[in-house]
Amino acid sequence: MLINLAHAADAAAPAGPDVMGFLPLIVIAVLFYFMLIRPQMKRAKEQKAMINALQKGDEVIAAGGMLGKIAKVGENYVSLEVADNVVVHMQKQAIQMVLPKGTIKDI
Repeated sequence: MLINLAHAADAAAPAGPDVMGFLPLIVIAVLFYFMLIRPQMKRAKEQKAMINALQKGDEVIAAGGMLGKIAKVGENYVSLEVADNVVVHMQKQAIQMVLPKGTIKDI
C-alpha cells in the first residue's frame, strides 16, 4: 500500500529541468571568477610586463630576498650584482620586484 502511494507521488511531479536549482551554482561560479581567477590573471600579466622591462642598472629584489643591481640582462637569465665584484646569475622569473633608484644606497 505504501509503495503504491510513493510511486503515485513521483508521477505527479513535473518533469523537466529546474533553472532555479542551478542558480546558486551559477552565482558561485561567477563570484569565483571575479574574486580569484581574474585578479590572479591580472597579477601574472603585471609580473610578465615587469620581467620584460628589466634593464641594466635596475635595482631589484629576487625571490629569495636577495637585493642587488642588474649588471647584465639575457634572454632567460639576469646577472645580479649583490656586492662589489660579486655577480650572481639567476633566472628572470626569480625577480620579484623592481625597486626605485637609489634604494640600495639607503640600506
